Amino acid sequence: MAKAPSPAFRCTECGWTTAKWAGRCGECQQWGTVVEASAPTGVLGKLTPIRATDERAARPITQARADEAPRWSSGIAEFDRVLGGGIVPGAAILLSGEPGVGKSTLLLEVASRAAKTGARVLYVSAEESVGQVRLRAERTGALHDDLYLASETDLATILGHIDQVQPKLLIVDSVQTVSSSQSDGLAGQPGQVREVSAVLTRIAKERDLPILLVGHVTKDGSIAGPRLLEHLVDVVCQFEGDRHTALRFLRAQKNRFGATDEVGCFEMAGDGIAEVPDPSALFLSQNDPVAGTCVTIVMEGRRALPVEVQALINKTQAPNPRRVTNGVDPSRVAMILAVLHGRYSYDLTDHDVYISTVGGVKISEPAADLAIALALVSVIRDLALPRDLAAYGEISLSGEVRPVSVAKQRGSEGNRLGYKLLLNSDVSNDLKSVLGIAKTAAEAARPARRERELDAAF
Repeated sequence: MAKAPSPAFRCTECGWTTAKWAGRCGECQQWGTVVEASAPTGVLGKLTPIRATDERAARPITQARADEAPRWSSGIAEFDRVLGGGIVPGAAILLSGEPGVGKSTLLLEVASRAAKTGARVLYVSAEESVGQVRLRAERTGALHDDLYLASETDLATILGHIDQVQPKLLIVDSVQTVSSSQSDGLAGQPGQVREVSAVLTRIAKERDLPILLVGHVTKDGSIAGPRLLEHLVDVVCQFEGDRHTALRFLRAQKNRFGATDEVGCFEMAGDGIAEVPDPSALFLSQNDPVAGTCVTIVMEGRRALPVEVQALINKTQAPNPRRVTNGVDPSRVAMILAVLHGRYSYDLTDHDVYISTVGGVKISEPAADLAIALALVSVIRDLALPRDLAAYGEISLSGEVRPVSVAKQRGSEGNRLGYKLLLNSDVSNDLKSVLGIAKTAAEAARPARRERELDAAF
């Protein structure tokens, strides 16, 4: 029996093998990583062991120093919150986000705040000219003598600027538009991004120079370029937000110096970007309560935020009624409609149903199930819930109200904001009972609301 031929080519990234050479790996989809299996893929064979000095010798972990790396404030509390308390010297921070979401505006504000503290900052823009950055700085009030601008796309020239300026903070916008002569290919290709990010990260560690890198994203929202880019840097932040609304969220997807469950809130304005330390009022309606609205308390990282959920139904003759959602999971809404129909005979099969949140916030956790159900029942019965009522809880297919995570913090935030009636699994684990409590509270608040309307009319 003939022996099967050994694979002649191997991918240096994932180890995928093939009998024929290919320019792109069939497993990890990286370009230029397939080489001959017999060819050396590294320099391990040429290395000779070197005895470590006493200072760098391996030692028991119990004898290792556990001093916390010093941090310095960027001047923006929401940005420092996400980073874990401030910027660590020598840290490489990658900031990604959709085009036009405000990444450059945020980093220019960070550069301005750092320059005002006396730190020399070098802002390298590989996408805009110096004049364009200057115009944006004038609009946002980010002009300062210690803020240096450069428009360069060559890595060697950027390193020359670093030697000349000697900054305390370096910002590169963006890493996909910088190229190195030591690597083949155009800027943005995996090889170039790998080389540029590796050199800048090494410079950051050698000089204790914190570097902020802007990263492009693909159509599906992931960071463009090789995955190695996210492995090399110390912190990966995602700047999120709808370009049609002013609200922005900054989240940490990776943080070697702190937790990744913090969220920073910002608001885009005509004169730049402003931090929002208490965004509670952004997701609530300012009018009197109407039928079809209910407030829930959701968790954004470690923050508990009140969010108003609104529901509207319209009778239709169409064979397939519409189910339109904005800011909530459509599959959760479909499940809640099925529970209300199957368990409690609320039939909406001949109605269009619209569910939306206020302020453009997106809710992905099941804690909003109870508020969605209350909003739907409120609009069905044409009964407005009182303003001091909030609800949070997960609804199962059996009609059970299940507890949610971080319930204590949600309750504390609700009490702080003045919600006297908090409906959750602690009140009752039966959805029918919770609906009855909400109905009683709404009927009790109706006379007082009617009296206020009459006073306003006369």
